[in-house]
Amino acid sequence: MADTPGTRTATVIEREAVIMPLYRVLLHNDDRNSMEHVVRSLRQVFKFDEQECVRIMLEAHAKGVALCIVEPLEQAEHHRDQLGALSLVATIEPE
Repeated sequence: MADTPGTRTATVIEREAVIMPLYRVLLHNDDRNSMEHVVRSLRQVFKFDEQECVRIMLEAHAKGVALCIVEPLEQAEHHRDQLGALSLVATIEPE
């Protein structure tokens, strides 16, 4: 199909990059769950290797809170809710 005189076909669509804000998923220490349960839960939710899960669990145990991951809001909310369903206390906050 040929362009009509006086019209122009757009061949390039300009898009503005959208930067999604990121959120921290924080695991809080608690006295209800065993260390083994925490590690197992972190592995289930985040698919991290065992060494990383142990590191996160020990940091939460020693400092009261540990950073699990930084990700877009929807994923952060989902992971927080998954941890909560496994009886762990987790919160999210903007990066």
